[in-house]
Amino acid sequence: MPPVHTGAPVIPGASTPSSPAPQPLSPGRPGYRRMSLALFAAGLATFALLYSTQALLPAISAGLGVTAGQASWTVSAATGALALFVLPLSALSERFGRTRMMTCSMVIAVGVGLLVPFAPNVEWLVALRAVQGAVIAGVPASAMAYLAEEVKPKALVAAIGLFVAGNSIGGMSGRLVTGWAAQLWGWRAGLLAVALMALACAVAFLVLLPRARFFRPASLNPRAVGRTVAGHLRDPLLLRLYGIGALFMTVFGAVYTVIGYRLVDEPFSLGQGVIGSIFLIYLVGTVSSAAAGKLVARAGRRGALYLAVTTTALGLLASLSESLPVIVLGLVLITAGFFAGHAVASAAVSRTAKTGRAQASALYQSAYYLGSSAGGTLGALAYHSAGWAATVGIALLAVLGVVSITLYGSHAARAQRRVPASAVGAR
Repeated sequence: MPPVHTGAPVIPGASTPSSPAPQPLSPGRPGYRRMSLALFAAGLATFALLYSTQALLPAISAGLGVTAGQASWTVSAATGALALFVLPLSALSERFGRTRMMTCSMVIAVGVGLLVPFAPNVEWLVALRAVQGAVIAGVPASAMAYLAEEVKPKALVAAIGLFVAGNSIGGMSGRLVTGWAAQLWGWRAGLLAVALMALACAVAFLVLLPRARFFRPASLNPRAVGRTVAGHLRDPLLLRLYGIGALFMTVFGAVYTVIGYRLVDEPFSLGQGVIGSIFLIYLVGTVSSAAAGKLVARAGRRGALYLAVTTTALGLLASLSESLPVIVLGLVLITAGFFAGHAVASAAVSRTAKTGRAQASALYQSAYYLGSSAGGTLGALAYHSAGWAATVGIALLAVLGVVSITLYGSHAARAQRRVPASAVGAR
């Protein structure tokens, strides 16, 4: 039987029954595992680089002849620059693409990371770290949007969870690698080791990441972005959540920037490798952040925040002990409380913002990393002037700030619930 001709022209490249429209990625479909591994590698590389100097601060102080406060700027400059650039880079990714932004960010960050070990003085080291933090901002600014566009909605939480796991494991492993390498060969070798690890992860990212199939470039409209950002900054609930994220990170930045100085001093006198291993406690945070959803379901958002700040405060008080096991217990409590509080606040931002969620999340990240920068610097200055108790004092003030914001939020919610009833009575 001869073929039937319908008369419709065949258009080259058009979708036909043999070339179906692309489907979003999901577990079991081609490309999902490659995408998951690629973004895990990206998170591991960027966050290993971001905090690469934190475990080495005592060695950097000794090697460059600078104070704890001066050395802490090698961390604060990177996190502060990330906070400043995450919003503009998220806007650029809307125009030029998520994969292009992540690729450029990772290549430049690794390139700078290979230069960092050869910085001749603390000024150059801080400057290079600031550049590194600024370009790293392109990864978290683009990764979440890439996942939202390319992954099936039902699989999105799991995909984001793997990226976040890469972040936390990267931050932890970067400190471990630098700590042990520094103990064996010096702090510059530690920084070079983490840069080489990041290079391997960047290569894996470039090889594995599937091309974006659903990205549609948008024109850059600074006025529209400005209106969206201004709207978020006028939202009282979002402002409270940004403040909570910043204050929680102030605690975390202060504690983990300074703890190395305390443990390298008498009476502990621990080596750089052992101090780097302290950051294995981050695994506790992975568990507590994963459990935050169940906690909110049982106690509500504010109840979960109260439990998180109570746990953090107890950990800070325990860290004042002169017993190393009790200090480690304190760090476990601080880490569990911080990650739970951060998970609750960041999830609430996404639920609260009805429009411009990318900008709302970028603002949260800006506040979060500004808190890290402030905590690291203030905590180190306090330690340099008055010891660990002063650092704990700074952190407890930040905890008190979280409690105050949460109490105010509870009061505002009760007041809102009373307004409709009084309005009805007035009628």
